[in-house]
Amino acid sequence: MSRMRSGGKVLAVALLGVALGGCAGGNAGPGVGRDPGPAPIVGKWISCAEAAPRAGGSIVLPVPSGSAPAPTGDDPAIGRIDPAFTPVAAVLCGREIRPRAGGGTEQVATERRADEIAALVAALRLPDRRPEGEIVCTADMIVPPWLALLDERGRWLRPYLPRDACGKPRAEVRAALDGLRLTTVDTRTVGQVESPAAATAGCAQRWADMVWVETTTGRPGPPGPETAPAAEPLRLCVYDVPASERGGGKPAGDFAYGGPLPPERQTAVLRALAATRPAAACATPASRFAVLRPLDGAGGPDRYVELDGCRRFLVVPPGGGSQLGQGDATLAELLRRG
Repeated sequence: MSRMRSGGKVLAVALLGVALGGCAGGNAGPGVGRDPGPAPIVGKWISCAEAAPRAGGSIVLPVPSGSAPAPTGDDPAIGRIDPAFTPVAAVLCGREIRPRAGGGTEQVATERRADEIAALVAALRLPDRRPEGEIVCTADMIVPPWLALLDERGRWLRPYLPRDACGKPRAEVRAALDGLRLTTVDTRTVGQVESPAAATAGCAQRWADMVWVETTTGRPGPPGPETAPAAEPLRLCVYDVPASERGGGKPAGDFAYGGPLPPERQTAVLRALAATRPAAACATPASRFAVLRPLDGAGGPDRYVELDGCRRFLVVPPGGGSQLGQGDATLAELLRRG
């Protein structure tokens, strides 16, 4: 357990667009104009791990084989602060990504507490702002934190955040949340986001098998005419697809191995990919696939190769127009570890 002071933004901003659009009063956002009623008061507060085990879990982590299902937690309803309930503290439950000792990153669940909350309580007691006539709303989306208020007896409730005319938390609420002096009460590691091996290789921890996605949902064209091998260095990332993912709509693979592709192997791989053979009819999901991308992450096409199953390959140029071709055991061998 750790205790430390922290500050900064509490409300997250997603979809960072700043485009403006006119919207009539009737389209001001879900929930505007509908009071949620009083929030139910819950018994003594224990912890975020108990009350909100999945709070802030926007990044889905792979579940280790044989693990028990994660607790879901039943959140009490959000509502207005009962006049008989006197808040003395606020608790925010969330998650963040941190570097791991030895490399890679991990997801950490956090519990933070604030005891100076007069401004926040005052803001939470404000009414919603009702739209009046034509209004202009920004295209960003405010993601509120998982918030609980505690009274001196340790009871708690989940307060409603009053909204502005666009359906977002009122400016007073946002300012009060961002102004909280937070103490970190507890942190706990939830799971690995990026392994040290993936970080060293420069590969994402998880990637989708786009050969399967494109062949089941799209109509990729045949491979194009032979072209000169790419001059830019390529990075190889290889992923294993768990049995539970194979054949799904977007099978996700877990990092197996990878790194910069040696120049002599790159030349041989690109020569094999330049073949013009159309893909054979096949519907066997791959258990392992490779991804080849420019070493700097930009500029050239992404190339996907099934290392077993149908052994097809897919070339996805930056401008679109994916091309599907037929690989073979020789191509797969060139992309093996080593």
